[in-house]
Amino acid sequence: MSKPAMSLFAKVEANVAAASAPLAERMRPRSLEEFAGQQALLGPGKPLRVAIETDDLGSMILWGPPGCGKTTLARLIARRTHSEFVSFSAVLSGIREIKDVMAAAEHTRRTGRRTIVFVDEVHRFNKAQQDAFLPHVEVGNIIFIGATTENPSFEVIAPLLSRTRVYTLLALSNRELIGLLRRALSDKERGYGAEKIEAPDGVLERIATFANGDARAAHNTLEALVRAAEPGTKGARVLSEELLSAALQRKFLLYDKSGEEHYNLISVLHKSVRNSDADAALYWLARMLESGEDPLYVARRLVRMASEDIGLADPAALGIAVAAMQAADFVGMPEGNLALAQAAVYLALAPKSNALYTGYGEAQKDLQTTASEPVPLHLRNAVTGLMRHEGYGRGYEYAHDVPDKVADMECLPPSLAGRRYYQPGDEGLEQRLRARMEQIRGIKSRRTSGAERP
Repeated sequence: MSKPAMSLFAKVEANVAAASAPLAERMRPRSLEEFAGQQALLGPGKPLRVAIETDDLGSMILWGPPGCGKTTLARLIARRTHSEFVSFSAVLSGIREIKDVMAAAEHTRRTGRRTIVFVDEVHRFNKAQQDAFLPHVEVGNIIFIGATTENPSFEVIAPLLSRTRVYTLLALSNRELIGLLRRALSDKERGYGAEKIEAPDGVLERIATFANGDARAAHNTLEALVRAAEPGTKGARVLSEELLSAALQRKFLLYDKSGEEHYNLISVLHKSVRNSDADAALYWLARMLESGEDPLYVARRLVRMASEDIGLADPAALGIAVAAMQAADFVGMPEGNLALAQAAVYLALAPKSNALYTGYGEAQKDLQTTASEPVPLHLRNAVTGLMRHEGYGRGYEYAHDVPDKVADMECLPPSLAGRRYYQPGDEGLEQRLRARMEQIRGIKSRRTSGAERP
C-alpha cells in the first residue's frame, strides 16, 4: 500500500524541524557519494558498496568508534534499497518492543517489502534480547544491522555473530573531518553557507584534532563556535583560536574503562615499558590516567611489569613500583600521577630480563606434566621420634657448616634432579647472578669429581 502524500502543512513542519535540528543531524549524508571516509568498504568496487548497489545485502554488524558513520550508513542502505527502516536503541528497548517490531516486519515481508532493523549499541543488549532477533534473521523476515563501538567477538552472542557479517569502520582522519567542516560552512541549505563566517585553516585543524575522528563531535564544536562568535564590524563572524580555546577547555579523550580500549591501552603501556621506550610509556600512562582510569589498576600492572620484564636484572624496580602504588594511594589524584609516571619511566629504562617469568613458567609446566613427588626425606624436618625413625632429615647437610656454604645434596625431587629453571641473562645485576650460579655449579662439580673434599 502506497504512503499518503505529505500535506503542505506537514512539509512546512518538517522543514522547521530540520532547520532547528543540530548541525550534525542537518549535515548527515543523504547519499553514498556524500559519505566521508570508509573507502576500504564503500569505495568504487569495494565489497559493501557493491552489495548495496546490487541490492544483495545480508545482515551485518558495523563496528567502529563513535561518529564514524554507523547510523548514517544504515539509513543510507535502507534508502538505497527502498527498505522499511526501524531503529532500536539498546538503552531504551526491551524484549516486548523487539517482538512487536518483528511481528510487523513479518507482515511487511508478506506484502513484498523488506524491513531493515537497525540496533544501535547492540553490545548493550543482553543475551535474551539478542536471542529475540535470531529466528527472524534466519528466516529472512528482517535484515539486521547492528552498530557497536565494542569488539563484537566479546559483546555479541555467537549465534547472532555467525549469521551476520562484521564490517569494521575506522575513525575519520583529520583531513576527512576538515572536509566535512568546510562542507558545513559552504552548504547554504543545511549548513552556514548563507551566513558570513570566517574560519581560518588553523581553527578547523584544531577542531578536527579535538574531535578525535568523530564527525558528530566536529560538527557540534563548529556549531558551538558559530553560536558564540559575535558579528564583527563587517558583519562576519570570525571563528578565532581564542574563541575555540575558550569553548574546548580541554580535549575529551575517548576511553571505556570496561571495553576493548581499556585493554588496548594497558597492553601498549606494558609493551612500551618492555621495549625500553620511556617517552611512549609516559604518553600511554598519561592517556590512561587523564581518561579516568583507576590509578591503582595502572599501579598493579606496573608491579607486574617489574617482575615479568625486569626481574633480577634490577631488583630495585619492584620496590619502586610498589612504592609508586602506595604513594598514589596515599596522596590521591592528580598528585599521585607523578609517582606512577616516575615508576613507569624507571621501569622503561631499567635493564630487562624475563628469566624469572620464563623460569616460573617452566616450573608451572613441570607441575602439570610430572608426578607430584613427595618432599625427599633428607629435606624434611624430624620434629618427633617417629619421624626420625622413618628417616626424616637423615643425610641433610647444613649449608653453613660446609666450605663455600654450598652443600652437595639435591633439593629437587628425584625425577627433576638437575633441572634448571632460572637462567639469568646478560643485563644488569643478572650478569653477577649468572656468574654466581656458575660458581655454585663449579663447586658441586669439583666435589662430585673428587677434586675437592669438604
